[in-house]
Amino acid sequence: MNFEKVVFGFFIVLALTLNFGFFVGDIDNPDHHHAIELGAALAVSLIATIIKFGDRSQMGAVLLATSLVADLQLLIAALIWGYAANVAESGVTSEILASIVSLSGGALLANLVSVTLLVAETITIRR
Repeated sequence: MNFEKVVFGFFIVLALTLNFGFFVGDIDNPDHHHAIELGAALAVSLIATIIKFGDRSQMGAVLLATSLVADLQLLIAALIWGYAANVAESGVTSEILASIVSLSGGALLANLVSVTLLVAETITIRR
């Protein structure tokens, strides 16, 4: 068993599951979406991206691209939340929360593609 591959897979799947945990719930209900969970999803997604920089294969390039997409969407969602909570007079409204959750949904889709590619690559490896 290759420990590096285990860590790689762990962070990819953890990024997906944390993002899914944030995404699930009523799109505009703040009781269903927590800023800490979004922050954790972003942090783990960034770690997964850093780990992907070491892979020089074509599949590694596609995995890195999907991870960068997820990072960008989660980062924009976190910035919107931070702006709304700390700067905007209206605070985090249901419309703003819906935008944040929608961006998280896009990142979730990118993470699903990444995990699907990882599983497909694992299945095609010959011993």
